[in-house]
Amino acid sequence: MKVTWLGQAGLLFETGGYRIMTDPYFSDHVEKLGGERRRVPAEPAFQRLVPDAVICTHSHGDHLDPETLRPLLKNNSGLQVLAPTEAWNILRAYGPGHNYILFNPLTEVTLTEGVLVKAVRAEHSDPSAIGVILEAEGKTYYVTGDTLYNEGVLRELPEGIDVVFLPINGAGNNMNMADAARFAARCGAGKVVPLHFGMLDDLDPERFQCEGRVIPRIFREIPL
Repeated sequence: MKVTWLGQAGLLFETGGYRIMTDPYFSDHVEKLGGERRRVPAEPAFQRLVPDAVICTHSHGDHLDPETLRPLLKNNSGLQVLAPTEAWNILRAYGPGHNYILFNPLTEVTLTEGVLVKAVRAEHSDPSAIGVILEAEGKTYYVTGDTLYNEGVLRELPEGIDVVFLPINGAGNNMNMADAARFAARCGAGKVVPLHFGMLDDLDPERFQCEGRVIPRIFREIPL
């Protein structure tokens, strides 16, 4: 499995020629909404890339980015597009010819042979927000999406998580570094990849102290 960090909370998973994007954010949409400006320019090669599947964990503009996703879905066809209720209703208007899958907690979808994704709970200000469990090549990857530390979320996770990707910015109803470290320890992942830093803030990921920590570099493969 090759995993590339796309910045903010975005990831690209590649396995057996199949490509899955989660929460791609290639524009400066957040600044247009009155938020922070983008601090790292998008990489054109990834902007042009057409994945086989797109998963949006919730409806906020840096996870469901209309300036990234509307052109992708308008100009291509045949994608599998997975999202929880609020995000799903938004995405369906962006372009016909795709398989829009309602991806709420406890839903499981086989995307292609050997690749299974499962939606799990998240505790966030979008009440329909989810995390994603991805199983492929004998390993289990957990993308928390935006979430706070929550015992209910932890209780519902499967055993045997190999890698967890989680926010550390401590703003916008996300975990701070201390809570992210506690969360990672509780879910038992061997490798812990911090996200949600450096794109809209100057947060230093070196301050995130956690066993198994792997700090990603934007638009580079994460060494897992």
